[in-house]
Amino acid sequence: MNTPLSAQTIETIKATAPALQSHGLAITTRMYERLFVDPEIKRLFDQAAQISGEQPKRLAAAILAFAQNVDRLERIEGAVEKICERHVTTQVRPEHYDAVAAALLPAIKDVLGEAATEPVLKAWGEAYWYLAGIMIEREKRLYGQAAG
Repeated sequence: MNTPLSAQTIETIKATAPALQSHGLAITTRMYERLFVDPEIKRLFDQAAQISGEQPKRLAAAILAFAQNVDRLERIEGAVEKICERHVTTQVRPEHYDAVAAALLPAIKDVLGEAATEPVLKAWGEAYWYLAGIMIEREKRLYGQAAG
C-alpha cells in the first residue's frame, strides 16, 4: 500500500497546475524524447500517436488532471483505469515506470528551468511514485484476470 502524500507535497503539486496548463505539452514532448532513446520502451508506444502529437497531448492532459485532483483522486479513477487497461494491452510492466520517472522529472526541469526547484522536483517525484504504485497494483490485477 502506498504511503499517502503529505500535505506539503499535495500543495506543491496543486501549485504547479498552472505551469502544467501552459507547458504540459512541452514537458511531455521532451519526456518522450528522453524516454525513446531506449528502443525497448519506444516499441511499447503507438508511434502514429507520437507522430501526430496525440500521445503527448493525452499525457499532458492526464498529468494536469492529476495535479488538479491530487487531493481528490476519486475524480480521475475512470481515467486511471483506462490508462491501466491500455498499459496491460501494450505490455507495460512495473519496471517501465522507472524509465518514465527517469525521463519525466528531467523533462520538467528542461522545460521549466529555474522554476523547477528542488522542492518542486521532489514533490513531483513523490507524486509520480504514489500514482505509479496505484497503477502498478491495478495492472497486476488486470494481468491476473487476463491470465486466469
